[in-house]
Order: sequence, then C-alpha cells, then structure tokens
Amino acid sequence: MEVEGIVSELFLAILALMPIVVVGIFLVALRWPASRAMPLSFLTAVLLALIVWRVPVVQVAAASLSGLAIALRLLYIIFGAILLLNVLRESGALSRIRQSFVDITPDRRIQAVIIGWLFGSFIEGAAGFGTPAAVGVPLMVGLGFPPLAAVMVGMTIQSTPVSFGAVGTPIEVGVANSLVGSLDVMRYFVSIGVDSTDAGLHLIGFRVALLHAAVGFAIPMFVVCMLTKYFGERKDWREGLEVWPFALFAAFAMIIPYVAVAWLLGPEFPSLLGGLIGLSVVVFASRRRFLMPRSGMEWDFQEEKLWPASWSGSMTLGIENDSPRSLARSWLPYLLVAAILVMTRLPQLPYQAWLNSVVIRVPELFGTNISIEEKPLYVPGSVFVLVSIMSIFIFRMKTPAVLQAFGDSTKTIRKASIALLFAVPMVQVFLKSDGGSAGYDAMPYALATAISDSVGRMWPVFAPWIGGMGAAVAGSNTNSNMMFSLFQFNVGQKIGVDPLWMVALQAVGGAAGNMICVHNVVAASAVVGLIGREGETIRRTLIPFCYYVIMAGVLGLVIVNM
Repeated sequence: MEVEGIVSELFLAILALMPIVVVGIFLVALRWPASRAMPLSFLTAVLLALIVWRVPVVQVAAASLSGLAIALRLLYIIFGAILLLNVLRESGALSRIRQSFVDITPDRRIQAVIIGWLFGSFIEGAAGFGTPAAVGVPLMVGLGFPPLAAVMVGMTIQSTPVSFGAVGTPIEVGVANSLVGSLDVMRYFVSIGVDSTDAGLHLIGFRVALLHAAVGFAIPMFVVCMLTKYFGERKDWREGLEVWPFALFAAFAMIIPYVAVAWLLGPEFPSLLGGLIGLSVVVFASRRRFLMPRSGMEWDFQEEKLWPASWSGSMTLGIENDSPRSLARSWLPYLLVAAILVMTRLPQLPYQAWLNSVVIRVPELFGTNISIEEKPLYVPGSVFVLVSIMSIFIFRMKTPAVLQAFGDSTKTIRKASIALLFAVPMVQVFLKSDGGSAGYDAMPYALATAISDSVGRMWPVFAPWIGGMGAAVAGSNTNSNMMFSLFQFNVGQKIGVDPLWMVALQAVGGAAGNMICVHNVVAASAVVGLIGREGETIRRTLIPFCYYVIMAGVLGLVIVNM
C-alpha cells in the first residue's frame, strides 16, 4: 500500500510538471514563438485541473480571468515603458543619453554591466516586478545593443537583486504571508530568542543576502561572457573574461553595501541602496578609467547590417532627431521615473497609502474564493505614462512626434498581447488547482512534496530549484515565496536542519527563477519589439539560472551540516 502511495505521488508530480514540460518542448526546444506555445501550455493546465485534479469548472474559469487581469497589468507596464522610450527617441534625448555612455566608454561589456547590473539593481530595489527590464532593456537597445542581446542581459541580472525588489516585497510580503500564523514558526522563533516576526524576517533576509553575495558576485561575469560568446564577431567567451577585474569590481561595489544594509536595516533596502551606491562608485571610477579596457581595445558589436535577422525586433531605435540637448535634461525622464518609484514605494512616505487607496476589486469570482484586485495608480505603468506625458512638455515636442511615439507604442504592444494573455492565465490555473474533488494539493505543491519525500537530508540541494520553479511559473519571487516558504520551513524541521536556512534557499532560488520566467521574457522582449524569440532567450538564461541554483544548493547543504 505504501509503495502504491509513492507511485501515485510520483505520477501526480509528473502530471503536475506537464504544463512546464510543454513550454520546454515547444518554446525552448522546438523554438516556437510564445504566442503559439503558451496557448498549448494553458490548455494542458486546464485539462489537468479539470480531469485529474477535478477542479470545478467555475474555479478554472475564475483563475483564468484572474490571470487575464494580471496580464493586462503587465501589458500596461510594457506600454508605459515603450511609450517613454519612443518619446525619448522622437525628442532626440535618447541620442544624448547614448553619447553619455560612449563618453564613459564605447565598450559594450562595460555598458552592459553599468546599465544591467547596477542601474537594474537600483530599479529592482525601487519597483521590482519586471520594471528593471522595462527600463534597462530599451535603454541598451537605444545605445546600439541588438535587441536579443539587451533582453538576455536584462533577464540575467534578474537574480541577485530580486529577493529585495520593490522595497523588500518578496521577503516582507512573500515570506511573511507564508510563515505568519504558523505555530511551528512562532515556536521556533521563540526557541532561538527571536521575539517578533519582523526580527525573524530580518534574520532570514540577512541569510538571503549572504547566499546571494556568495553566488551572485559572478553574475556580471556571466553577462559579459555571454555577450561576447553569443553576440561577438568571434563568438568567444574569453573576450568577456578580458574585463574580469571591472566585472568583479562592479559586483562587489553593489554586493558589499547590499549585505551591510540587509544586516543593519533589514530586507527593504538592500537592492535599492546597494544598486545606488554601486552605481555611484562604479560610474565615478569609470570616468577616471579605473580598471577600464585600454584605449583602442574596447569591444563592440559588428555593424548592424551584419547582424542575423533573429537579433533584431520590429522596433527601430536608431538615432532620430539628433539635437544638441543637455545631458541632465536628457536623463531627467529616467531620473523622474526612479524618484517617483522610490517615493511611492517607501511606506515611510504618505504617497504609497494614497496611491493604494484607488482599488478596482472584483471579489469571489463566480462564487469562488478567487478575487481580482488592481491598484491602477500604484502600477509602474502609471509612472511610465505620467513621465512620458511630462517629457512631452519638458522637450517641447511637436504634435507629429508625439503621435508617432504613441502610434509606435500601440503597434508594439499588440504583438505582445497574445502570448501574455495565455501565459498568465496558465500560471493562475496551475497555482489555484487545489480544492478539487480528487483531494490533491495544488500542482506546484504536489511536485515539491514528491521531490522532498524522495531526497531526504539532501533537500538543501533541491530547495533553490523549488523556489526557482515557483518563480519561473508564477512570474514572481514574491509569489514563489508565498507558495513555498512554509513548506520549506517544515521540510527543514522534518530533516533536522535549521529551517530558516531552508527559507533563505527558497528565496534565493525564487530570485533566480526570474531569469527563465516565460512571461517576464515575453514582457522584456515586447518592450523592444522582439516577439517570437522568447525560447532563444530562455535557452541562454538557463545557463546562469542553473549556476545560481546549483551553487546556492551546494552552499546551503554545506552550511546546514557545519
């Protein structure tokens, strides 16, 4: 009977994996565009929920509708980011921004580290939820990066800063909502002398920061090596290694303050302050040629006319309306985006409460416990649109240029809509598949339980993989932590190791999972009009993802057995 139970559990886990397998086969292996692969994945999840998990039809419909609402939110963010980019292009500000980076260095490796790793970490700390890609990817394309290269860079850095993104939301909301209310967790906190949930989250956050520091320091090296390997004329990763001193300098310029802030202030500010401090230090040092490539040795892409067709999207981002604008004025829109995001995300300021007061809520869809809740003013898309409108007046743009910017943005967003309108509902059906008459746990839990029962005390090696899988499917480190933090804690207690390290490994894996999340890749690609090449990006970001979760898992195993 026990053997039958194990077989049944393993078979259920295999079935739960099928929506992800469909994505892997059709999107990654067969190179289908997401607009064709994601409807198949959605259909697979729906059929499993109805036939195997025996979830009521109304619950599947409610989950799908909830997913559509989230997809519309993502499309709004994408539209805002594209609109801002097109406004900058039509105004001529983009050409001045490009020149400001060329003045630092024309070396694309250095530019990728500064924009992707440092500026991206700061924006992640301020807003999270894919905003760094929406800001950084089009900025790199505007500088002359192939769109496919920019998306790869933008997705690869969606790792180390993510656990503390959006002012600590993955820890403060994701982990907290999973652990708070559990008597086992509260008893454990008391047993180790932790007197409050906030103190417990602070302790977990510091462990997360230490794991990220030990693994994430290599991410800038991955960025430059992958850039030269896949997009260089010689296709040689060693060209990336040529700037290893700068890459490590940039890594530690962010990571050292990042860890210090996690220890001193808690989980709200490590990425925000780490990214800001690192960006300031590295730009200051770069202007003084510290650790920079020698003049004449800078690395660049081939001429655009020699790029393969697959590298370029439908959006043209060459220099237009090249006007002699001041650097400060050209950068002002991005500075406004950063400032508004920070001001509206800090709970110490009154703006967050005001923006959150405007709520569109549809409770208990079709009589289920699934609801839709949107806060339109709080969504980063609103910040992008607001700053775009402000930029029209800042740059005194003429009506034809404004209409061109809006028209181009609308055309681009239409091409991204099909993939997202199926990808996100698939995720929601997958996550909300519990409560069916079959009595099974939701699909992700069925998968995680089968693995934990099979590996025993080796679980720390697999814990980051579960976090990564959760984020890759759910599209958010926060959602992954919400699903699995208590599960990871319980497994830690079950196998006799420190359960807080298990929660930390969950959060680290959940951050890394953003690198391979389908709808994040779709969103980043859509910003630069690169639709249909999502599988190619995921095949490449799988490399740093596997590095991240393997190294974190091995490190976790060593730590809990010390």
